[in-house]
Amino acid sequence: MLQPPAQVTAAEISRIAGVTRATVSNWRRRHDDFPAPSGGTDSSPLYDLVDVRKWLGARGHASTADPAEELRTTLRLHPGGGGMTGALLPLVLATARRTPEERTALAGLSDAELVARADSAVADLAELVPGAEAVHFAAPDVDVLRALLRCVQDDTSGEAALAVLAERELEDSAASGTYRTPVQLADLVARLVPGPYARVMDPACGSGSLLSAAARRGATVLCGQDSVPVQAQRSAVSLLLAAPGADITVRAGDSLRADAFGGVTVDAVLCNPPYGDRDWGHDELAYDARWAYGVPPRAESELAWVQHALSHLVPGGHAVLLLPPAAASRASGRRVRMELVRSGALRAVVALPPGAAAPFHVGLQIWVLRLPEPAGSAHTSVLFVDTSEAAGAGGDTATGGGTRTGGTASGTRAGRAPLNWTALTETALTQWSAFAKDPDAYADEPGTARAVPVVDLLDDVVDLSPARHVRASRTDVAPAELAREADEVRRRLVAGAKSLGEAAGYDDWSPAGPAPRVWRTATASDLSRGGALTLLRTAPDSKGSAGAASVTAVLTGMDIARGTEPSGDPSGLRADSAPVIAAGDVLVRAVAGGSGAMARVADDADTGALLGHQVHLFRPDPARLDPWFLAGFLGSEENIASASTGSTVLHVSPGRLRVPLLPLEEQRRYGDAFRRVHALRTEAARATELAEETARLLVGGLTGGGLVPSAPAASDSGAAAESA
Repeated sequence: MLQPPAQVTAAEISRIAGVTRATVSNWRRRHDDFPAPSGGTDSSPLYDLVDVRKWLGARGHASTADPAEELRTTLRLHPGGGGMTGALLPLVLATARRTPEERTALAGLSDAELVARADSAVADLAELVPGAEAVHFAAPDVDVLRALLRCVQDDTSGEAALAVLAERELEDSAASGTYRTPVQLADLVARLVPGPYARVMDPACGSGSLLSAAARRGATVLCGQDSVPVQAQRSAVSLLLAAPGADITVRAGDSLRADAFGGVTVDAVLCNPPYGDRDWGHDELAYDARWAYGVPPRAESELAWVQHALSHLVPGGHAVLLLPPAAASRASGRRVRMELVRSGALRAVVALPPGAAAPFHVGLQIWVLRLPEPAGSAHTSVLFVDTSEAAGAGGDTATGGGTRTGGTASGTRAGRAPLNWTALTETALTQWSAFAKDPDAYADEPGTARAVPVVDLLDDVVDLSPARHVRASRTDVAPAELAREADEVRRRLVAGAKSLGEAAGYDDWSPAGPAPRVWRTATASDLSRGGALTLLRTAPDSKGSAGAASVTAVLTGMDIARGTEPSGDPSGLRADSAPVIAAGDVLVRAVAGGSGAMARVADDADTGALLGHQVHLFRPDPARLDPWFLAGFLGSEENIASASTGSTVLHVSPGRLRVPLLPLEEQRRYGDAFRRVHALRTEAARATELAEETARLLVGGLTGGGLVPSAPAASDSGAAAESA
């Protein structure tokens, strides 16, 4: 069957050529020989990729593409298309394991030698990567092999190549209910298992996020299985790169129907299983020995995964699963939930806010379970935690701690602002640790966490939704305290509104003329080669904590978007491989999308913090580049879009960001303007947050009886009487 010709948009052409979209538009207007559209619409034309590459090559632009973009483009031109993913994944591992000298030698091989060497390298991984034994390359694959080699040479961790290969076949899927687990959430899930653990399993391992998090916690035996073969391959490759010293076994297959680890027990099971799968094997598995807590109904695939996880635990071992909220309350699962509670297997349910993980419109839940020990004591309560308020705090709204004001940034949840993962994680772990240590002595925290007696849960519905059990009423707060809190937030709102008005007074701009100004630009890579700036980023494999104990925090991408001070955990970084931020550094988020700022200039609050994984650092020479000028242009929407690659997740390629070439004095004028605009955005977000908080407190107090409207003054009463 003939493969349809690959087509690209104007935005994709800009990424291939390493230019802005405006440049592509100029080419279309000025060059009569620019390829004509071969599809699409008048407003969104598509171009034949082969014709585009020929046109670019004739003008010397093809070689400027980022290696990851070059790999992506080469794959689209290959007759096998995205079907090569499974063959190339083990080759990423083989290539990343080579030394720089060996990779350079591979690049110098002839086409036939390179194909033979690739075949041999993948064959050596047959015991480690599922499906590797069936991989064979041929002459038509040479261009893809060389593009993959260049991509791994550029990013020796192999992550860039893995991301490109994952785009077509490993997308999040609402149809299948399979989603990738964010790193922050994976780390939280791994930390909810008490104490150290060596052996861990994920029966729906996907790309291996949870097993990688377990490895970072010290697990040395990692077992994974996934029903999608290419997912199992990616998981195996990712784990072998991230945890080379661990004993790793990953298998392809349906864990519920064909368990590859039958009879194997581990210390912990971590899992983010598929959601809403009605074809999970209900009929053929009706008499399966795993259903110790009741046969899961056809609509309760999540409860089948819960019991599968429990069946692989040693007595006293823990299972932590990420589940949709419906699993806690659907009527069809009531009997299974009742047995999980009655037996003491269910220990805690943690509610996450929407946006914590895909599907982002749903607030997922974490179930923490423990396989009861035969002679162990009976558990009489279950912990429920709601992290939604902590996740949206973005700092201490009562005192202002952690927020940035006066021209930097302020925490905000306007639209869908990034979650405060630090606060969310701390809330969940603090409550769970206190409960796990001594359930009988655990003290509830109204509105956040509550230990509910088992007997109170065993009703007609067995609803395990945390919101139902931890909801706090304003009647729990003394009226005087409530009034004081509302007045304090209101006064801060008044001050914030005044600051916003002052920031909005900036109007020092004028029209550029009859047409927009056009200037020559240079990429950040060009500026770096010329010594105008230095590009820094934390090494991908910089984990451990040697030398990081003296550092108080790590600056994350979410800190930039949220406008907060550095809030990341330094224990996961090594100080010798993570740059230390200095005042005047320009910080740009490495992942585009979402709301909030994309860039900012480091101030005194950032100085001394370690640079997080998801942040690019640009250190300008102040004699040649103004920091705020640089931050303003680097973080602009069009610049970020032109330098981003990916589909579901947009990764910013820092070297491709472009900066106008202007005299320093003119840069400073632009820099002052960008700083003022940044201050305006900051104060607007801060005022919005305070207004929402003030309204919430007042409405809650009035409806809960803690606050009452003041009685009218005597003169007002008289006037009202006369009017009547």
